[in-house]
Amino acid sequence: MSASFEAALAAGRASAAEALALFDALGPVATTDLRGGWAGRGFPTGHPLDGVLAAWHWHGKRFESDDAVDPLVMRTRAGALLPIDPTWARPLLPLWMHWRWLASPAAARLAWPLLPLLATGRPRARLRMLEHRGCRTAAMLYDTLPVRDVFRRVDADTVLGAMELRGQPQPLFFVLRREAQACDPAGGGAGLSGGGAARRRAAGDRADAGT
Repeated sequence: MSASFEAALAAGRASAAEALALFDALGPVATTDLRGGWAGRGFPTGHPLDGVLAAWHWHGKRFESDDAVDPLVMRTRAGALLPIDPTWARPLLPLWMHWRWLASPAAARLAWPLLPLLATGRPRARLRMLEHRGCRTAAMLYDTLPVRDVFRRVDADTVLGAMELRGQPQPLFFVLRREAQACDPAGGGAGLSGGGAARRRAAGDRADAGT
C-alpha cells in the first residue's frame, strides 16, 4: 500500500484536488480482480454526500460476476447484510446533497426500519472496463441511476473508488477492502458461503418471472 494513500487515510480527510491526484497516481483494476465481497468506508473530501451512506448503514459491495453486482449492501440492525435496490435513492439524491441532517445519527435511526423494504433479490449493477482519466480500469455502472463508480488499485485487497454522479463536477471518493471470507448478503452475516446469494438470485428471478 502506498505511503501517500496511508497518510491520506490517517489524516481522515483530503481536498478534492488531493484525492484526484492520489487517484490518478494509482494503477488500474481488472473487473475479475473485484470478485467477492468488499467492505466500504468513506474518504471525505468535502463532497455534499460525504457521510451519508455510512449514516444509512452502508456495509459495502459485492461483485459476483461482471453482470451480477450488488452495488449497495447495507447492514441491518440485527447485523445481517442486505443488498438493496438503489432505485429508491434517485428521489433522495437532491435531498442528501442539501440537507446535512440526513447524515446525522437521527437519520441513521430512521433508516433502520426502511432497509428491509428496500431489499432486492436481483443484481442492480454491472462491471465494465472503460477509459477514465487516461487509464483503462474497472467501473461499476448502476442499472437505474446516472451514476458510475470507477476503481483504482491500491493493493491486491484495497481499491479507491470515485463515484461520479451526472451533473456533479466533483466525485465522491470511498475505499473498498476485500473481505476475508465471502459474505452472503441474504443470509445474515459475514463469513457465510456465496451459495445463499446464488439461491437468493434464483428465487428473485423466479418471482420476477411470475409477476
